[in-house]
Amino acid sequence: MKVTIKDVAKQAGVGIGTVSRVLNNGSVTEKTRAKVEKAIQMLNYKPNTYARGLKSNRTNTIALIIPTIWHPFFSEFVHHIETYLEKNGLKLLLCNAEHNSEKEYEYIQMVKQNKVDGIIGITYSHIEQYISSSLPFVSIDRHFSEEVVYVTADNEAGGILAAQELIKRGCQSICFIGGHQTVVNETKKRRQAFESECKKQNIHYHVLDMREPVTDLDNQLSAFFNKHPEIDGVFAINDTMALDVIHFLNGINKSVPKDIQVIGFDGQRYSEYAPYLVSSIAQPIELMAKTAVELLINLIEHKEVAQRTILPVQFVPGATTLNRE
Repeated sequence: MKVTIKDVAKQAGVGIGTVSRVLNNGSVTEKTRAKVEKAIQMLNYKPNTYARGLKSNRTNTIALIIPTIWHPFFSEFVHHIETYLEKNGLKLLLCNAEHNSEKEYEYIQMVKQNKVDGIIGITYSHIEQYISSSLPFVSIDRHFSEEVVYVTADNEAGGILAAQELIKRGCQSICFIGGHQTVVNETKKRRQAFESECKKQNIHYHVLDMREPVTDLDNQLSAFFNKHPEIDGVFAINDTMALDVIHFLNGINKSVPKDIQVIGFDGQRYSEYAPYLVSSIAQPIELMAKTAVELLINLIEHKEVAQRTILPVQFVPGATTLNRE
């Protein structure tokens, strides 16, 4: 027979209302909370989240918008988001947007129609007109014109760190390679900070910053390296670009890291204990997910939150840079 909230109340020696307050993080004494939680554990009680949602006008479901699932960074981010939602008694609805703004708009409408409680979004589509500060929405990396809450890794510190690490490893002529979008986002600070640090360190540097979507990468890389054959260090805007650059360099018989050292950004790997795909400025993916979930829950509960949260990055060595002596 299925255990009910009445069974829990009887076991704990409290009223049904008290059990309900504990389940909904209401105000009860620590002693009472402990008694109820002990009874829940003893009886292996599973709350009916759907019924609870009806009473509170909540679905207990959060939507997550990502550009694509075919990416190690996004896949790991989804994993951690789901983990922290589950810890908070919430379910995940995943939107694999594939850069389709119409799909993203449909998910935003779901919040307005009370089909999901809120959204965590990694989006570079033109959805500015649909996002407002009153919407339970936490953005990753991107800031909107209104004061929408967002979480970002410290892209500025990452650009500085990339330049410093290449210089420490003996590079004499370094470069930034990346793409840019019309949508304003925090990732653009990677190049800006990298250039500033190069000027500060008085080191020779070049920039290849391409308009996205990049459709002729090999041709652009070929022209770039032909024009600047002295380059011996590369900072790529992300690990995916770093891998593309390495593939190109291998094709022109340039050895990585012997001839040219390469650093990416993100900290991509195929599994938790696998090595990093390239030497990289690693984002704190799990902390970003945890922070985004906490902020969104507070927004849904109409609590005051910081609009901007910046999280630290670190350099993680891989096989694409030389060991520092």
